[in-house]
Amino acid sequence: MRRKTDKSVESSSDTDSPFPGPIVIPIEGSLDLHPFAPADIPNVVDEYIEQCSEAEIYEIRLIHGRGKGIQRRIVQSFLAQHPQVLFFKDARPEAGGWGATIVLLKRTS
Repeated sequence: MRRKTDKSVESSSDTDSPFPGPIVIPIEGSLDLHPFAPADIPNVVDEYIEQCSEAEIYEIRLIHGRGKGIQRRIVQSFLAQHPQVLFFKDARPEAGGWGATIVLLKRTS
């Protein structure tokens, strides 16, 4: 995945993408991962963490859905190895329960 200065994220498989260009994701502290293919989740989450950190957003919510738990496992196993992640946990029931993960990021300054 290439880094974009306009805070956009590109699919790692550009030739298979149904989109004509980069997908612009607002940096607001919450990201819905439903539109992304499971193979793209680590790259999308990595870029989102980087952009949130640059925007000084240190608590984020990643919405992966409940389903069979496949997306949740992908997200949480990636977070467990990420150097900018301080802590993560399932969201409170009113914030999505086990269908979303709350992530605390390390402060860079």
